[in-house]
Amino acid sequence: MTWQRALLLGSSVGAAGAALLMLATVLALRPLPAELPPYRDDIRKAQLTDRHGQPLTVTYENDWNVHDLVLLADVPLLLQQAFIEAEDRRFPQHRGVDWRARLAAVWQNLKAGRAVRGASTISEQVVRMLQPRPRTLWARWLEGWEALRLEARFAKPDILEFYLNQVPYAGQRRGVVQAARHYFDRDLATLAPQEMLALAILVRSPSRFDLYTDPTRLRPQLRRLADRMLVVGAIDAAAHQRLLTAEFDLKRPPLAAPVRHFAEYLFPRLPESERRRARIATTLDAGLQGQAYAILEQWRQNLAPLGVRNAAALVADHRQGEILAWVNAHAPGEGSAYDAVVVPRQAGSTLKPLLYALALERGWTAATIIDDNPLSEAVGQGQHAYQNYSRSHYGPVRLRDALGNSLNIPAVRAAQFVGPAEFLARLRALGFHSLKQHPDYYGDGLALGNGEITLLELTTAFAALANDGQYRPLRTLRDGPSTPVLPVLSRSSSHIIGNILADPDARRLEFGTGGLMRFPVETAIKTGTSSDYRDAWVVAFNHRYTVGVWMGNLDGSPMQDVTGSRGPVPVARAIFAELNRRAPAQPLPLAPELVQIAICRDTGLMADNGCPSRPEWFAPGRLPQPPAAEPAPPPRIQQPSWDLQLALDPRLPPDRQYYAFQLSRLPPGARVEWLVNGDLVGGGNSGSLLWPLQRGWHEVQAQIVHADGVIERTAAVPFQVR
Repeated sequence: MTWQRALLLGSSVGAAGAALLMLATVLALRPLPAELPPYRDDIRKAQLTDRHGQPLTVTYENDWNVHDLVLLADVPLLLQQAFIEAEDRRFPQHRGVDWRARLAAVWQNLKAGRAVRGASTISEQVVRMLQPRPRTLWARWLEGWEALRLEARFAKPDILEFYLNQVPYAGQRRGVVQAARHYFDRDLATLAPQEMLALAILVRSPSRFDLYTDPTRLRPQLRRLADRMLVVGAIDAAAHQRLLTAEFDLKRPPLAAPVRHFAEYLFPRLPESERRRARIATTLDAGLQGQAYAILEQWRQNLAPLGVRNAAALVADHRQGEILAWVNAHAPGEGSAYDAVVVPRQAGSTLKPLLYALALERGWTAATIIDDNPLSEAVGQGQHAYQNYSRSHYGPVRLRDALGNSLNIPAVRAAQFVGPAEFLARLRALGFHSLKQHPDYYGDGLALGNGEITLLELTTAFAALANDGQYRPLRTLRDGPSTPVLPVLSRSSSHIIGNILADPDARRLEFGTGGLMRFPVETAIKTGTSSDYRDAWVVAFNHRYTVGVWMGNLDGSPMQDVTGSRGPVPVARAIFAELNRRAPAQPLPLAPELVQIAICRDTGLMADNGCPSRPEWFAPGRLPQPPAAEPAPPPRIQQPSWDLQLALDPRLPPDRQYYAFQLSRLPPGARVEWLVNGDLVGGGNSGSLLWPLQRGWHEVQAQIVHADGVIERTAAVPFQVR
């Protein structure tokens, strides 16, 4: 073969090889996005912000930084220049590939015998972010061509802005905003010059140059970059000298107040359209969230020796119907996976104000006299002798004193006056959806807290009480849809109840007139403690804010004498101290239609010159009157109580064991017939019957036959004999 033919053959092979290379290149090139950024609709998890736009949550589940974006115009010029000088000094001139830098890099790598320089332009690095590939020579070849196409489609400022927002750093951070917060806890505009240069150097190897590991390792690169920036005129000699001696002020961002439980409550309830947003503005106030958590956790730790392992607090603006703080405080490993704000717990005495508000609507007044003498009733699964917290009885007391001192026996009598079914219906209208049982299951004991409720339900209901009796679910989204307001309690009764709960004199019998429950600003306050000190509550409101606090143990174990006034009250008091700094102090509202009249303390009637008196508030048309004979309540089964558990005594013959059915009252001239499981088992002219015990579940019902022949039946009550 002559050399001419060999040359011709080589040219043909070279041309064919070049053609194949170009064909393979064209086929391997990937499409570029239609716009930068390409991630507007590619969001796996949104970021929650507080009402002022401050981030509450940080997520790295998204492929891109979609939360901490900055416009190029807002990036300090020195920081831009540092990145261009460090990563791509001919960025303004080339069209995507810096061929001079590539050739220089090839020469340096050949001399070193290994890869010591990459020479990727900013545009090529952007391509690498958009189209990740294995780090090979073939990938570098394709990235160059795609960088040319990138710059043909997008302007240089758009490419640089995308790069500065998406360049990866240590700790899964992306972009200069997240990096500035990660290393220095500052915004870009407040960074010192040496910190800006450090951000430009760190992108080369975030782990090798990590400032937290060894800040001095970055110094040689910092000096070289400062020298180059002095040469190009980006800094002057004085700034250059300061850069060489300045130290880094490393400062990790403070841990935000925990919002995990709030986020876990909120996310499942978001519409699908909301979940696809980059940021979701909530009603929380980040500052108040942090303060409330610090207060709650400090008091939980203080009371830990008394067996307090779990606590929760909720703060709401009842005027706006918005939640401002939602916090949990748990001992390490003690139920922290659970959100105590939404875990049902026994209510204690916290429902009494709502019961008395309903009694006011039914005709009672704040001056109504209620008997506080010993009382024994069937409650839950047995017979219960009611006691006040102090084990004292005060005889006839006014409603104001009965509620203010949280007396139990007057509350039971109020429940009997209102009726368990009507009280339960009103509670459900106020949002107590945890109270799912039949009214007879709770009976009069609902007034004393034998039902389980959540802190969210309780705070929402008291927010309605504070807001003229108008109920609405508390909002969690700042721009979420407004919910309709439902008038569940009358304005006059709501204001009278608030006035009683804020009256220190009304608490004097059981709590005294001072102490922690007397707040500096007029504040309505109600505590509650469940049986065996398993739950301690307080819920309080002033003219604008409602605060609820719960303490206890999520496993149901009791605390050691921790009551609502001993545990949650100091927490609520400290939270209100923070709230009162935000708004001028105002008194609780009193409806203009309310009338204030002097009454006798002992009788509750209008005062005359011969009795100790005090002022009292009354709704229109409800002035104090001598007690009139009230219609007798309908008969009901007093024994057994709903779901009563009875057991046969193994020491006695079964056929000689009886249980006494008892009717609350039998009208004059009437007789009663007792039905068990629908079968007649006895009757007579008394309100009781001794029934022979039989194992199993049963239902008892009383059929009252009046003197005029009218037949009236009570509700059937289930019970069990074991």
